[in-house]
Amino acid sequence: MSGGDIAAIIAASAFALFVLFTAIPLVKLGRLIDETSASVRELSEDVSPLLTGLTETVTETNKQLARIDVITENAAEVSQNISSLVAVFTASVGSPLVKIAGFAKSLSGIFLNKK
Repeated sequence: MSGGDIAAIIAASAFALFVLFTAIPLVKLGRLIDETSASVRELSEDVSPLLTGLTETVTETNKQLARIDVITENAAEVSQNISSLVAVFTASVGSPLVKIAGFAKSLSGIFLNKK
């Protein structure tokens, strides 16, 4: 064996060790990628029913909000009707009461001045 043959054997051995040492992290990386794939698949399976339930919840919430909107509109209409009723009552009863009060005050002033 010549010096070149020995150098070639040493170089081949060094390359084999290099491949061996780099193969271990590559195998671990492959396992990590497999586990990540499985986790993503499992997460996808879990998220799909969750999104379906969320969609149903949002749909039901929108229905309830539509009902509340109708109730709010009706309450506003009732409030406006009560306000109009108070205005009509004030105009029809309040004005004559003010006149009667003024007349009563005038009469009391007349009778009190005579004494």
